[in-house]
Amino acid sequence: MEVFDSSRADELAALLAVARAGSFIGAGRILQRHATIISRRIAVLEARLGVRLIERTTRQITLTEAGEKLVARVQSAADTISAAEQEASASAKELRGRLRLSFPESFGRMWLAPMLPTFLKRYPALKVEVDYNDQYIDLVANGFDVAVRIGVLKDSNLIAKKLCEHRRVLAAAPSYIEKYNLPLDPSELATRNCLVFPNISKTYEWSFSNGVQTKTVTVQGTLQSNDSLALLDAARHGVGILYAGEWLLSRDFSDGTLIPILPEWSSGQPGGIFLVRPSAKFAPARTKAFIEWIVEKLESQVPWKK
Repeated sequence: MEVFDSSRADELAALLAVARAGSFIGAGRILQRHATIISRRIAVLEARLGVRLIERTTRQITLTEAGEKLVARVQSAADTISAAEQEASASAKELRGRLRLSFPESFGRMWLAPMLPTFLKRYPALKVEVDYNDQYIDLVANGFDVAVRIGVLKDSNLIAKKLCEHRRVLAAAPSYIEKYNLPLDPSELATRNCLVFPNISKTYEWSFSNGVQTKTVTVQGTLQSNDSLALLDAARHGVGILYAGEWLLSRDFSDGTLIPILPEWSSGQPGGIFLVRPSAKFAPARTKAFIEWIVEKLESQVPWKK
């Protein structure tokens, strides 16, 4: 049996990271190494094999044909090794290692962060890293084990489990309603001050369904923000009407700081709150444990619907 030099593993890991990230800097982030180290490892690998694996220009890098073939073979081997490790760890009595989680920022802070200590107490030997971010995260490229995503899933390369339904509803403060009155139909929102999440087109359309009809309204307003908590605060102060998930508004509905508007109308597009993980044959025991725990926490009662 040939002895596999650990330096070779570092070189091949660098090649895989570059192939995923498309740059030495991105590969450095994945492996937590400086880009110059990644570049040096690739150069050593190319010299050892006697073939160019990556074409370098001032703007981008691309794999050569030999590089693409090597990446495919090495990735297959890496997947096999990962599956073997995960299968072996599944029988461990005490969960150890690092678990990397990705949560939507506001949702995660409001509902998941308060629950997480019970998971940490159940598995004290685990080291858990949580990233709170509303931007799309590539789970594989960034090394995440599990993520929570809200809305409609589009990535078919992930294994997903639906935790619960997700509905968007309308809300406004009592002070806003007292000044401007309640809208009686979604079409009236076109003339109201609406608090919106920005998008590339700068055209804001809200879609609704009452189970029989569907309506789409183009809205506008004096405040646009990618921070749902900032929009929530503006709604509380009577600035305008907010269209957001029930999870964001439920506490204000209970406290009376916000009032439901047109409650028979909600988001027409079906969606949910999902738990997703990379598609691997064997999930590590720590990943399975987290999935079982969060399902256990939410299956009896969704906290924002109490």
